[in-house]
Amino acid sequence: MKIKVDNELLFELTETQKKVLKNDLLEEEFDEDMKRRLNWVIQHKYEKSLTRLKTEWLPKLKEAGVESIPLNDEAFAELVFSQPGYKNRTVRDQEEKAQREASKNKI
Repeated sequence: MKIKVDNELLFELTETQKKVLKNDLLEEEFDEDMKRRLNWVIQHKYEKSLTRLKTEWLPKLKEAGVESIPLNDEAFAELVFSQPGYKNRTVRDQEEKAQREASKNKI
């Protein structure tokens, strides 16, 4: 079983690994079960990330005077991403690292 995203091989189960898994899972449902599990992991991560985004940004949007906040999750996320103060994880981490480095250099 090969797991690919955009034609890039991410993971491959050997026949032995599949047999080990089938020791606990029904063989006739194996493929569907693996797809369901992969879907759950990605969907769960999305839901947790969306919850954190809302927790962080609902107060910020209110403070910024935004009077209309979409109930649709995609529209809400796009509203947040359009805010001048929005920074994704990479940018936040880079800024934090730069601040730590600046603090070290002051000593």
